[in-house]
Amino acid sequence: MKTIIDNQNNWSLYIFGDDISLSVEADRIVTPDFIISDLNSNNASIIENVTPPSDWMGCKYIYADSTWTLNSEWTEPEE
Repeated sequence: MKTIIDNQNNWSLYIFGDDISLSVEADRIVTPDFIISDLNSNNASIIENVTPPSDWMGCKYIYADSTWTLNSEWTEPEE
């Protein structure tokens, strides 16, 4: 698996399979299915060969120094 993290706070924002091609450009990140226009080569990084927690959700975890940590600012979504 691979994750896209926010460089400012290391929040894991997206998860993709290893076989998914991602293109990081100066003004966006392009995936096969959509474009992420608020992330780019200046403010985000793609980390490969990760195993996300089983309950992973965007912004729920921080990925830094090869370690997943629960984001202290995370709140469970309301049902």
